[in-house]
Amino acid sequence: MRCPYCGSLDTQVKDSRPTEDSSAIRRRRVCPDCGGRFTTFERVQLRELTVVKRSGRRTPFDRDKLARSIEVALRKRPVEPERVERLINGVVRQLESQGEGEITSEEIGSLVMEALKALDDVAYVRFASVYRNFTEAREFSALLDEISGDGREAAVDEAGGERD
Repeated sequence: MRCPYCGSLDTQVKDSRPTEDSSAIRRRRVCPDCGGRFTTFERVQLRELTVVKRSGRRTPFDRDKLARSIEVALRKRPVEPERVERLINGVVRQLESQGEGEITSEEIGSLVMEALKALDDVAYVRFASVYRNFTEAREFSALLDEISGDGREAAVDEAGGERD
């Protein structure tokens, strides 16, 4: 592992232990050249995933990008970091276990929305507003009605229009 401080390739592992949910190995490393200390995480990757964007473009799946988007939705929400990590691991496991090497960005968004809905309503609405590209306040209202289950059947479709 390359040292992030000096670039040396000769780093040493000082401590290894599983993460709390045993989905990764946390390694404390030290660089003998500069004395820098840093942490790395080793995770199981079942297969290489490719994301098919709405435009048709294909990009490699990036777990960190997924984590950042979830973190933005959860910003300033009272959710423990361990629960967020479990959510991210769960979504990644679902994606990897689908058996497909290519997944659409819509599939990823749907899985994240489903997971966020169970975790935190505010984060769910935040993520949905970006994922579904809300342009009007009534779209928020329809989503909030859907969450509160007040009996209204209005929902917002992927194109942003209201349907009954």
